[in-house]
Amino acid sequence: MITSNQKDLILAFENYLKKNLSANTTAAYLGSVRLYYSMYRVMSAENLERFRSYMITHYRPATVNLRIHAMNRYLRFLTEYDGEMWLPLKDFRLPSVKLQKKSFSDSVISNEDYELLKRRLREDGRYLWYFVVRFLGATGARVSELIQIKVEHLTLGYLDLYSKGGKLRRIYFPDALAAEALDWCEAKQQRSGFLFVNRRGRPISPRGIRWQLKHYARLYGIDESTVYPHSFRHRFAINFLAQFNDISLLADLLGHENIETTRIYLTKTSKEQQELLDQLITW
Repeated sequence: MITSNQKDLILAFENYLKKNLSANTTAAYLGSVRLYYSMYRVMSAENLERFRSYMITHYRPATVNLRIHAMNRYLRFLTEYDGEMWLPLKDFRLPSVKLQKKSFSDSVISNEDYELLKRRLREDGRYLWYFVVRFLGATGARVSELIQIKVEHLTLGYLDLYSKGGKLRRIYFPDALAAEALDWCEAKQQRSGFLFVNRRGRPISPRGIRWQLKHYARLYGIDESTVYPHSFRHRFAINFLAQFNDISLLADLLGHENIETTRIYLTKTSKEQQELLDQLITW
């Protein structure tokens, strides 16, 4: 049972997180703290270690590390909130668990399937979904960013988004893509408003986009495990590095604060590894 004092701390922690983190991340961190308090009445190093052991046996490593990071963030908050009371935990941090690093990523759509999907959507006159795929693959936008694009942004050539911390994220639209999309808008007599809307004229939900992309993957005989919004962001990054090997610029374009986050896009699929070896190894 979570006490009233703990509820007050969680509420203060929520306000603390909202200053810099997204709603989803904030919710995940709060859920971790609530889980801890549902199991242990007292915040202590010993109980935190027990909590870590429990999570290791009940959750996947990625989930364990997310919750460990949440608890460490909560400890930092507590020492800032009332340093004297939480002094024993000031320098205590739970260690994360090691994740097995994959040597390749096979869940990313191939260039061949990316081109096939675009071509078939265009041939079938499914222009809305053709442009969904085009914008995801040609800009590296997240699906949450994609649905914020308006016709007005096409003329500008970019979309500016601001985080809760006031940081600017600019998504650029290549000239050819913007011109093609404007022609599409002109054909349907749309001169303003959101680009990707449903039949009721409202922005399509990220869930709706994911579901529909899976539908078209099945329809066109493409491995549906590789067709999802973030797969096209990954494809953008891989193609960008193949054409212009500047990981720092790519990090900026993707909106990554830490360049280490961008390094995952250096990973090749098993098919790409095989093709590379076929070309290189002649002995």
